[in-house]
Order: sequence, then structure tokens, then C-alpha cells
Amino acid sequence: MSYTLFTVWNYQVSILEFVASVTSLIGVWLGTTGKRITWPFWGLSSALYGVFFYQANLIASAGLQLVFIAAATSGWKGWAPTGAKPGKLVLRSRIYAVLWILGLWLVLAPFLSRIGAAATVVDSFLFVGSLIAQILMVLEKYESWVIWVVVDLAGTALYFHQGYYFTSFLYAIFTLIALQGWRRWYADQRSAPRPI
Repeated sequence: MSYTLFTVWNYQVSILEFVASVTSLIGVWLGTTGKRITWPFWGLSSALYGVFFYQANLIASAGLQLVFIAAATSGWKGWAPTGAKPGKLVLRSRIYAVLWILGLWLVLAPFLSRIGAAATVVDSFLFVGSLIAQILMVLEKYESWVIWVVVDLAGTALYFHQGYYFTSFLYAIFTLIALQGWRRWYADQRSAPRPI
């Protein structure tokens, strides 16, 4: 059962959606700075959003939260206490990342359609794009933020179309934050000392 915290744009924002949004916003912002403390916020917001998306019948978005929780655990263990040390992918790895996104997207969308999910094409893209972006983020690759920009734009459109205006607005903010993360991590990896 969801309790309304406030109403905005004739949309009732539940306590669950609001707390999930705030913790997610904090986690994503901390991610742009490369601070290790980002991961507990990602884990908590993912657990909360998992419940929210399940209630909304956005099956892929709900399932994705399990991936985020696993990534939060892995990121916490994998990143140094001083934070991320952004690097970049070689061209071949970039091509593989795009092929994985496209291939998994083509497999997941029909599956979601068969099980009667509320959204199939965009929700499956969010799942697959977020999965690859999260893996790259755990691996400390700046290209993760490029993928996040595209995923967050798609999320903004999907959640707006589904009538989840508050979460749509949050994803629009995520898009801006992802652009900042891309800029920061790209600059950090370019200024890192090169191995000899």
C-alpha cells in the first residue's frame, strides 16, 4: 500500500517514490564524484525502486533493481576507499558494449511482451542499457556515463508516458547529472598518469 506524501502536477507522490528518488539522486550525484560512498545509496534506492516498479508492473525496471543491488555490493568491494580511478575502454570493448546492448534488447523486449509487462521496448532498453552502464561503472570506465545519458533520456520519456511524472522529472535530472559525470570522469581518466 502506498501513502501519498504530496501532490504535484495532479500526480500523487507516494512516500516510497519520494524516498527512493531522494536516495537515488544522492547516489547518482556521488557517483559522478567517484566517491565510494555512492554504492550504499545505490543499493538502498534500488531496493526501494524495486518495490515501486514492481507495483507499477514495470517488470524489467523492477528486475533491474536486483542488478543494481548486486552492482552496489561489487562496486563497494571493488572501488578503492579513496574512490574510483576512471579509465577508458579500448575501441573493441566499446563495440562489444554496443553489440551487447542491442542483442540483449532484441531478446528481452519480446519476452516482456509475452508476459504482459506494462512497457516492453523502452523498459527492456532501460534494463539492458542500465546493466551494461552499471557494469562499466563498477569497472570504473568513463563510457558508463555516455550510456547513462541515453538510458536516462529514455527513462524520462517512459516514466512520463506511464504517468509517473515525479520519477520522470528525476530521470531528467539524472540526464544532467550523467552529463556532468561524463565530463568529470573523462577529464579524470585523461589526467591520470599513463603506464610506461
